[in-house]
Amino acid sequence: MIIKFSKHFGLAATALAAVTLVMAATSPASAADKVRVGVFPVSSALPYFVALERGYFKEQNIETTSTRLMGGPPLVGAMIGDQIDVATNLVTIEGMNANLKKPGVVMYIAINGQNKKWQMEQFVVRVGHPAKKISDLKGAKILSAPGPANMSMARAVLAANGLKPGDYRLDQLAMPQHVGALKAGTFDAGYTLEPNGMIAVSVGAVRRLETGVIATYILRDDAANAYAAGGAFTSKFINTRPDVAKRFAAAWAKAIQDIKTDTAGVRKHLIKNTFTSAKVAPTIPMVNYTMVKNLTPKNIKNFQAFITFAHKVKVLKSDVDVTKYLKRY
Repeated sequence: MIIKFSKHFGLAATALAAVTLVMAATSPASAADKVRVGVFPVSSALPYFVALERGYFKEQNIETTSTRLMGGPPLVGAMIGDQIDVATNLVTIEGMNANLKKPGVVMYIAINGQNKKWQMEQFVVRVGHPAKKISDLKGAKILSAPGPANMSMARAVLAANGLKPGDYRLDQLAMPQHVGALKAGTFDAGYTLEPNGMIAVSVGAVRRLETGVIATYILRDDAANAYAAGGAFTSKFINTRPDVAKRFAAAWAKAIQDIKTDTAGVRKHLIKNTFTSAKVAPTIPMVNYTMVKNLTPKNIKNFQAFITFAHKVKVLKSDVDVTKYLKRY
């Protein structure tokens, strides 16, 4: 039997095919998965900026929405309140404190090693101040990066250099205000983070006293990795959208690889995303960005020592087993 199709049927079939293609192109299945990201805009958030601007999230069919949150407490609050799925660079002490309140709410997929080589935290002193070393800061007005974790680390380092609480004044100050406050002489010295440290040096506002102070004075090994911050997911994001979380982590890992192999090239992503000028960006130090799956037993031992110290100085109510809050991708 030979079946003949009319001209009208052929046109109808063509139209139906076109409609089907349009529906497929606009169907929910092809829409990008949306992920809410909290960003503390300092250089330790670099993997996020690289993945975003080099299209690695787009490759994974992910669309991110970013919210600037200035420090650990706002990031933790947003994670506990289910306002964000990801924190780009959450202070690990703050993350573990959140896990004491709500176990598993913060899960680290990558953590950042800091020391004299991989520079992040540091003590600086305004130009004109006589201090040559941290122990010379007796009587000084000192600013600190915000949050209980940063304040406690600043005090611990000062104590390790022989200074008691009554020997100085320490006040937390929002990161964008550090350079101006030091340049104006409002503070004598500061416990600050990158890129603010390098920016302050570049404009002639400060001299560095010492970098990598957590590894040196708290871990007692200036070559150890002090894992003071990292990229974190909420447990809800991991458990309810496991495939999206896995793809997001893949983009993150690709960005970290770029940072290791194209260190000069990735610094440009700091310019519009942090308080870094094009002139200063090429000089910003890097930290040792590491996916959790690539941590060695020694790395984890260093991480545990850092968190245990936080409990010892009463920043954490109890000690925390860090291995419970590491997620391997």
